[in-house]
Amino acid sequence: MNNFNTMLENYARLAVKVGINIQKGQKLVVNSPIECADFVRLVAKCAYEEGASDVYVEWHDEELLLMKYINAPMEVFEKFPKWKADGFAQMAEEGAGFLSIAASNPELLKDVDPEKIAASNKSSSTAMKKFREYTMGNKNSWCVISIPTKDWATKVFPDVSEDDAIEKLWEAIFKTVRIDKEDPVKAWEEHLENVNEKVKFLNEKKFKTLHYTSSNGTDLTIELPKGHIWAGGGENTTGGVYFVANMPTEEVFTMPKKTGINGLVVSTKPLNYGGNLIDNFKLTFKDGKVVDFEAEKGYETLKHLLDTDEGSRYLGEVALVPYDSPISNSNILFYNTLFDENASCHLAFGMAYPTCIEGGNDMNEKEKEAHGVNTSLVHVDFMVGAKDLDIVGETESKEKFQVFKNGNWAF
Repeated sequence: MNNFNTMLENYARLAVKVGINIQKGQKLVVNSPIECADFVRLVAKCAYEEGASDVYVEWHDEELLLMKYINAPMEVFEKFPKWKADGFAQMAEEGAGFLSIAASNPELLKDVDPEKIAASNKSSSTAMKKFREYTMGNKNSWCVISIPTKDWATKVFPDVSEDDAIEKLWEAIFKTVRIDKEDPVKAWEEHLENVNEKVKFLNEKKFKTLHYTSSNGTDLTIELPKGHIWAGGGENTTGGVYFVANMPTEEVFTMPKKTGINGLVVSTKPLNYGGNLIDNFKLTFKDGKVVDFEAEKGYETLKHLLDTDEGSRYLGEVALVPYDSPISNSNILFYNTLFDENASCHLAFGMAYPTCIEGGNDMNEKEKEAHGVNTSLVHVDFMVGAKDLDIVGETESKEKFQVFKNGNWAF
């Protein structure tokens, strides 16, 4: 148990010092399930020790949330509290760091009216637009991590007791975030260096298109806009503070050209969205837009997601993750995008990160449109990586280069 407590403290410290990279006098905002209170206290303790001026915690309780969805009328979900949206925007304006603990029950809302869920997702995305511009534009440091909750753990490990499921999920998380290493911070430094080598290569190549093919039926061509920028591992805020947005992270990513995606792509892992699972789905793209789709599970949830706004049927992210990666090799399906997206190449519906194109943070909406940058209320990753996925990049001068071969980096 002592060893577990040490690892827990190391994890909290890693999130604060490497994930957020908290600065002296900075505020920290933590978004967390109420089940994670003990860990959040460790995070707060570490943040104060590192010089944080204040730690604000936004708690949420899944039992109360489910109660609300079952009992509250539709109009409640169509309006998001202005005071809450204004509060997050104010914290961002004041330079706070934002740490989120992603640990939801993947099927919490499976019996809830999908119209209520869609209304809630849309109203919250609309109200939080200003706040999201700060984080997606890297004006603030932010980080997403996770720790086990009982409902999530028993979904991942359904064949063992609740206690054993939680223990197994802790082991898996500690391994994926390198807390099991003798020096986790040094292990992260080495890992980030490896990721940066891939980022550097892709930025030097300046591919015009990427062509995805796989035996599951995926045959997709993605055009990348001029001036696109690949990123991965850690990033810098606009103020020059280095942070790591996802722990774990194995991806390198950029934005596609909004109208430059054509063909068919097949999902390879379930997508946990809004308390529901979407699984075994296919998407057909024409000139960037999803013009046809199907899903074995969660069709209505997928439909509501795609109908959120005009930009939600277009893509905002292209991310490359080797099939032979620590999370993928664990053979664990986490039902949690933070982990599953880092086990698989993925794409994202909706808004693009403005940091993924030259001058993106300074562009207005019209300029973004002109440069092929998608805007939307949503940004939702979904997994498309497979063991036999091949990706061929082509430059402006028609030079072709094998980027991925059989699911892994080809260079």
